[in-house]
Amino acid sequence: MATVNTAWDHVSSNIFKTWVIMFFFSIFTVGVIYVIAQGFGYGEVGGLGLVGFALIMAGLMNFVSYYWSDKIVLGISRAKQIKHDENQELYHLVENLCIAAGLPVPRIYIIEDSATNAFATGRNPKNSAIALTSGILQKLNKQELEGVIAHELSHVGNRDTLVMATVSVLVGTIALASDFFLRSMWFGGRDRNSKGSAIFVVLALIAAILAPIIATLIQLAVSRRREFLADASGALLTRYPQGLAQALQKISSDREPLEVANRGTAHLYIVNPLKGKNAAGWLVGLFNTHPPVEARIKALNEMVGLVR
Repeated sequence: MATVNTAWDHVSSNIFKTWVIMFFFSIFTVGVIYVIAQGFGYGEVGGLGLVGFALIMAGLMNFVSYYWSDKIVLGISRAKQIKHDENQELYHLVENLCIAAGLPVPRIYIIEDSATNAFATGRNPKNSAIALTSGILQKLNKQELEGVIAHELSHVGNRDTLVMATVSVLVGTIALASDFFLRSMWFGGRDRNSKGSAIFVVLALIAAILAPIIATLIQLAVSRRREFLADASGALLTRYPQGLAQALQKISSDREPLEVANRGTAHLYIVNPLKGKNAAGWLVGLFNTHPPVEARIKALNEMVGLVR
């Protein structure tokens, strides 16, 4: 007998896959730091101590970005906050979806650009914001726009900012330790009389070179998985997956790049705003912040009839 999947199965599957990645990423991070510590010749206690030190340093570096990144991103994007009376239709659309999702109404921003795109930011639901381009407001119908807003609100409700901040801490930890080790090898800072075995020195050198690349790939994988999760959660919120699917089709078909976007903020948007810079292929796909639009639309179409 065939198993019938529900919309909640899509959500649960994406959540499970995200945390599986996070679990193994954490183990990977501790393992890399430990190997590098052994390469320095530290004992077991010293090696584990370096792991903790690196985590603390990376955490401090990400503390500022976690609390102030929303203001930075909104400023870079030249987004202007709107009030209720300035666009009542948009405000009520966001408000109604927030009521359905059990979320506080976020600050709403408009980016004056004819390109079609949107993003959400903020460290938690009480301190969140969504930004939409003027182009997306003009080119999408109400159901499509509702799907986009539901997707962005799902990022807020799913605490994606917190998840990605945690991933950034792990990536930063690996980058910090790798850079420290490579610099010490290059400038002779490592104690040549240390008791680190030759095999650990070689392993540490390999880890210092390859681990940051692997960590970045894992970070991008988590980002892509969170996009699938926001799609599924958004479809559950509107009970109309076709709305978001049609919106994604329109946004991806719009070849106009978003002028205020850059590689540092591209991962925030519902669709990669750097149009014309995507390449096809499995290997290239590993370095994308977003899943292929075709795969997202296919997943949404599979949900049709499961959310009624």
